[in-house]
Parts: sequence; C-alpha cells; structure tokens
Amino acid sequence: MELLIMINACKIASSSRVTAVIPCFPYARQDKKDKKGSVERWSRAPISAKLVANMLSVAGADHIITMDLHASQIQGFFDIPVDNLYAEPAVLQWIKENILEWRNCIIVSPDAGGAKRVTSIADRLNVEFALIHKERKKANEVDRMVLVGDVKDRVAILVDDMADTCGTICHAAEKLVSAGATKVYAILTHGIFSGPAISRINNASFEAVVVTNTIPQEEKMKHCPKIQFIDISMILAEAIRRTHNGESVSYLFSHVPL
Repeated sequence: MELLIMINACKIASSSRVTAVIPCFPYARQDKKDKKGSVERWSRAPISAKLVANMLSVAGADHIITMDLHASQIQGFFDIPVDNLYAEPAVLQWIKENILEWRNCIIVSPDAGGAKRVTSIADRLNVEFALIHKERKKANEVDRMVLVGDVKDRVAILVDDMADTCGTICHAAEKLVSAGATKVYAILTHGIFSGPAISRINNASFEAVVVTNTIPQEEKMKHCPKIQFIDISMILAEAIRRTHNGESVSYLFSHVPL
C-alpha cells in the first residue's frame, strides 16, 4: 500500500514517468488457479499476482523492474513494460568464487518446475544436472520425493527461486546426502524464511544456504550462521541507470555489472 500511495503521489505531482523497482514481487506464487480436487474448475483460488499488477497500473506506474519472477508469465499481466532481471549471473559468479570443487558439482532442482533454471546454470558451468520430483498432499507440506539423476561423490547445488518454510529444500538436502552427495549447498533468489525455516536450516546438512538480498537478511543471519548472501544491488542500480537513460537492459540478463 505504501508503494501504491507513493506512486500515486508522484503521478498527481505531474511526474512524467514513474518506475517501480520491486526486487521481490508480492503474491508471485498465486499466478494461476491451482487444482483443488480432481477437476480444475473446482478451484476458487484468487489469481493475486494479476490483482497486484492491476493495482500498480491503476496507481500510475509506467515501468516495473523486478527480479526472478516465480512465473515469467506474470509479465503478461501488465500492459506496461516489465524488466524481469535474473540473479543467475551473480549466482554463477558466487559458485566459481566460493566452491573450490565446482567443476565436479551437479546442479539440482528441488522440483520439476525449476528444471529450466537449473539446466541454464548447468550449461553455463558445463556440468550435469538432476531434479527431484515431489508430490504434495496439501499446501506447504511435501509428501514424497524421487531423485532423478546421479549425485554420488559430487557436490550438489540446489537452486530455486524462492524458499518460504524451507521444508522442500531441507527434504531435498536429506535426499541428496542419502544418495551419496559429498556436500550440499542451496542457492535461492528470494529467502522469505517464515515459520520454522531457520531451525530447519540449522538442523539440515547444508554447507551454506546462499540467498540474494532482494529481502533483507541481516536478522536471519544472526540466528543462522549457514545463511550467506549475494548482493544484487549493483544489478538493480545498473538496470535503473540503463532504463532512465534509454539504454538496453538485455546485457544484465547474462552479465554482472562491475
């Protein structure tokens, strides 16, 4: 609401253009009607991401800059330009600088939906990838996990866009260790860490859980020494500069600004 009010205040003060920089897009996981029961039409879930898009447009935003949308089709909810930046270049840089044995690693997706994300990272590192198929019985509770791929005697790097209660990635870490992985890292763009997330990470067998600072992590890091963060402020700053000057933002999709 504060953001909407500020956008509106700028608009009625005759600003020529208002760009909203939203590092972590709200309600991004509610991008479609989910299945409730065996027939999809039974679902009465809201598509909240579309509502947020409408509210931003009505308030007067002319341009949106965000990072790693949970579902890239959310860009289609807007009739104004949306720049969806990627944390991937910063993630690749972190892996090469902080994991000595990265050439012997395997990139793992904790669910089938993140397969595209991990294949892209695996290709750019020239390593293999694996994925974990999970079945949920109800929201926020994972029931069964099946690992597809060989992680034996390798460093496993779990990559996901968002971690909320961390049930999925902690289950996935246990699965990888039991399948013979030597070390397990988790790299996430948005670390929400709600509810029992911190205690779960402390008890799990991670070497490190790496998140970007799209959400402030200082308080969480005090209670969990395994959490490390990648600073993505330079990516956003460069996106703002390029947008303001009418330059191409595409460069940032594959490079980290110096």
